[in-house]
This record gives sequence, structure tokens and C-alpha cells, in this order.
Amino acid sequence: MTMETVFFKGEPMHTCGELPVAGAEAPCFALVGQDLADITLHDLKGKRVVLNIFPSLDTDVCAASVRRFNKDAASFANTKVICVSEDLPFAASRFCVANGIENVVTGSGFRSDFGKNYGVTLDDGPLRGLYARALVVIDEDGKVMGTSLCREITEEPDYEFVKNSWAKEHALSSLN
Repeated sequence: MTMETVFFKGEPMHTCGELPVAGAEAPCFALVGQDLADITLHDLKGKRVVLNIFPSLDTDVCAASVRRFNKDAASFANTKVICVSEDLPFAASRFCVANGIENVVTGSGFRSDFGKNYGVTLDDGPLRGLYARALVVIDEDGKVMGTSLCREITEEPDYEFVKNSWAKEHALSSLN
């Protein structure tokens, strides 16, 4: 199986696979929300989905990405932003309450194959078992619009990637 190389403070680590490709059906998932209920891709059909995937809310960079998407999400029409990590729902709830997070949803992969299905579980290095930092944008029909993998885990994701994914889709649909 092909894997990706990412870095943690310059040291290489490897993912368990690759992110899904643009145009493909997004892999199904069942993440655990703060209320311990499942969050599934099936339940989000008809909405655009942004998966903000990262190692843990207990790091400054991951926390910053959730705060930023919380701010930006209000301007995303018909979109659900899910912040995905291996953090337990209880920790995510504490973080969201303490930080006034209301516009995004946290989803824990602790009892699912999410990391394997999306190719983001780290197979080696000090963060082994956690997720690499990545973005996946999914359209209303469950197709992957695009993905972005951060090569250096200590850096924030490319926030403009989400807006650019939608702009590209709009440009393509206007050509048809």
C-alpha cells in the first residue's frame, strides 16, 4: 500500500495510506460527536463537508485551526465543518466550551476506521496512531472535491484551499 511522508519538526513520519482522490466517492465514516452520537457522511448528504483533520486539540496549531474554521464556517453556505482527531469526545467538549466553538462540529475517530479509510493515521514516529494534518472537501453528493495534506504537521492547514475548492467547482460548472 502506498503511503505519504509527512514531517513532525523536520523528522519524517508515514501515513497508513493516501487521501482519497478528487472526483472519487468519499469513504463512508462514523465519527463520535461530543454527545457520543455518531456523525456519519450519510447523515450529511446534501451538504458540503469540510474535514479538518489533525493530531489533537491539545496542541496549539490544532487548536488554532479549529478556532479559525469556527470563525470561517459561518460564511460557508450549506456546509458542515467537522474537526476530526483521535481526541475523546469529552476532551473536545471541554475545548469547545472553553473556546466558544459553536460553528463547527468535532468528531472523534476513536472507535472507527476513519484514519485508515482516509489514509491519515500515522504509522510511525512520536505521533504514531494519531492523524496527520489534512483537509478534505466533499460536495453535496458525497464526492471528494479536493484534499490537502500538510507536509509539516506543526504548520497550520491551507485555509484558502477550502475556498479555492469551491471557486474551482463553480468555474467548472459554469463551463458546462
